[in-house]
Amino acid sequence: DALSDEVLMARGERMKGGRSANKGDDNIITTGSIVTVANGQCMMIVDQGKIVEFSAEPGAFTYDASTEPSIFCGDFKEGVQRSFESFAKRFAFGGQNPKNQRVYYFNTKEIIGNKYGTATPVPFRVLDERAGIDMDIGLRSFGEYSYHICDPVLFYTNVCGNVEDEYRRQELDSQLKTELLTALQPAFAKIGAMGIRYSEVPAHTMELADALNEVLSKKWREKRGIEIVSFGVSSITANPEDEKTIKEMQKTAALRDASLAGATLVGAQAEAMKAAASNPNAGPAMAFMGMNMAAQAGGANAAQFYQMGGQGAPMQNQNPQQPAMQQQQSARNMQQQTDASWTCSCGTVNTGNFCGNCGKQKPQPASASWTCSCGAVNTGNFCNQCGKPRA
Repeated sequence: DALSDEVLMARGERMKGGRSANKGDDNIITTGSIVTVANGQCMMIVDQGKIVEFSAEPGAFTYDASTEPSIFCGDFKEGVQRSFESFAKRFAFGGQNPKNQRVYYFNTKEIIGNKYGTATPVPFRVLDERAGIDMDIGLRSFGEYSYHICDPVLFYTNVCGNVEDEYRRQELDSQLKTELLTALQPAFAKIGAMGIRYSEVPAHTMELADALNEVLSKKWREKRGIEIVSFGVSSITANPEDEKTIKEMQKTAALRDASLAGATLVGAQAEAMKAAASNPNAGPAMAFMGMNMAAQAGGANAAQFYQMGGQGAPMQNQNPQQPAMQQQQSARNMQQQTDASWTCSCGTVNTGNFCGNCGKQKPQPASASWTCSCGAVNTGNFCNQCGKPRA
């Protein structure tokens, strides 16, 4: 009969039907006994704990106690052959019948639905040469994995042994899960070294399964005869603070592109225009003047960024004297714009000839020079010839 996904190994039973010609002891397998092997299984005959026969090929197997131990590997690799040669019984009974023989069937199908989850964050190294990122973050992950018995001889010898009836997966699941979570950290390190981002890990589950098998090979494959078939990631998330840091660094790195920096500046200016138009506490002219002053203080505008991007030039200073010149020019522009502004009697600050709030005309400045009655031309408040005060 087929073995369920919950059973990893089960003891074979003697057929009790009328066609069975073998009426002996259940613990004795006589010459000529037929042992049936189904798909997805392998069969092993043991005598007092020693392996004497092995078959992984579906069909009927005829037992012959007079021959040397035999092995039919089926789809298994050469490792099973080596394991069989190491653990198989290689001696005769000296004319005496065997004492205790059993047939065991091993489930060689893929054992699916093994859940895992990280109770605490697992370290993951983030490498992004373009953004200049090399940092460790914490990841939480959960999902399912599957495994199969790749070497039944090792599994029998080191895991289940001479069980009375069957060996179920639940007896091994807790240990496998603990070892798997322990192996996640070095496996994630191998994935991170490949330059794979943590958000891309679900698309690289094959590489992750290979990395886990490499880490677990000594404990699982070489000792227990099992290996991971697939590793599924249902969810993988980084710590919120780590994720925020990465996004900020990537955004900063993206602005190294001149064209993208120009587009960002245009967007910021557009938002500033909207804010200026909706600001009831200051005139639009003053808001736009402040925006222009900020742009001049930055030493560049969107057109310059687009030009640099079209030429494929990086965002760097081509002229070492340019920053100082830009700052001086910016200071002059700010001074000129400040001198051109005036405050109306209603309290509104303006730059034109009429108040933007009440429409009052800009006051005309007093003449800088005046002529005294003695005929002298003066600029101060008293005549420099006769001392008469300015009228």
